[in-house]
Amino acid sequence: MRNAILALFVVSFLFSCRENDSKQKVSGSMQLPKDSSLFTKITWLDSTSRDYGTIPEGQKLEVAYRFLNSGDKPLIIARVQPSCGCTIAEQPDEPIMPGKEGIIKASFNSEGRIGINHKKLYVFANTKGSQSNEVQFNVVVQKKKW
Repeated sequence: MRNAILALFVVSFLFSCRENDSKQKVSGSMQLPKDSSLFTKITWLDSTSRDYGTIPEGQKLEVAYRFLNSGDKPLIIARVQPSCGCTIAEQPDEPIMPGKEGIIKASFNSEGRIGINHKKLYVFANTKGSQSNEVQFNVVVQKKKW
């Protein structure tokens, strides 16, 4: 019986995350070039995988990932897609010129997300090799004490 309740809880949690996906903000306004000669390189200046420890339920966690256009063409961040509706991402509105830095910000809403949370941001850009880049973070949300 205990296992059945636990399984039901896990399934309902997964569906609640997917349900919120339709409410999330997907940032992006620039188009990726199709011509691979216009692709460039991105260098992440901080760790792309972070652990934020424990936060209380209801706290909003702000994260930021700094990067450098280490190539020789303008870097276009076409879209940043969070893995779940509980995270909202922001991205640069303009291309990042060669040798310049940019930042991708995100806000995680911990309300109703008790336990271990592993979140990813998929960054779609005109980068050589793959146009899909990934940054991620972990946080443990502690239940509110009434």
